Amino acid sequence: MTSIDFEALQGYFPPRDLEWKPIATSKRTGKALAAAYLDTRAIMARLDAVCGPQNWRNEFAPGPNGGLLCGLSIRVVRDDGQAEWVTKWDGAENTDVESVKGGLSSAMKRAASQWGIGRYLYQLPNQWVPLNEHGRFAETPRIPREFLPQDPANRHRRQQAMVPGSGADKPAAQPSQRVAPHQRQGQQATQRLGQNGRSPSGQQRQHRNG
Repeated sequence: MTSIDFEALQGYFPPRDLEWKPIATSKRTGKALAAAYLDTRAIMARLDAVCGPQNWRNEFAPGPNGGLLCGLSIRVVRDDGQAEWVTKWDGAENTDVESVKGGLSSAMKRAASQWGIGRYLYQLPNQWVPLNEHGRFAETPRIPREFLPQDPANRHRRQQAMVPGSGADKPAAQPSQRVAPHQRQGQQATQRLGQNGRSPSGQQRQHRNG
């Protein structure tokens, strides 16, 4: 197998792959602060395209306070040419709607961010968008050009997003500051596994989030 193209793995996503949620509202203006989230299927499609379906896997384990942990493993090639499974963990609480499915999805999104997938969303500028009478966005929030896949400046921005202290690795900010696409929750751990690795609960469990 060939080594993983991590620049491609961490590349920008087209707007159709993003979901938007209001995280703060203003009764005075009738607008909400929009936060961008990656669709889980877009994450899986990126992993399939860059790593190959046979070279990545996810597994889940119980998290603290009834939450869930997701371990996202990628088979990578070391400098000596040998391949090994590397797993990065993150977690989330169950959601209010479709609690288990929502918890699995959220945990996987956060585990993907550990690999740099979608981490650039932390750098998106604040955006207040009008709401309709149902409390939903009256228009689709816009992605700045420099965060779109075809922009030639994207390579430099992606590299900056991966540098500790650049702002991309900071936790969610208050509404008056830059806002991360999600609040960090759950426990994080990075562990190296062999091909027959075990989850934190001692059982190997492998799922594909639908």
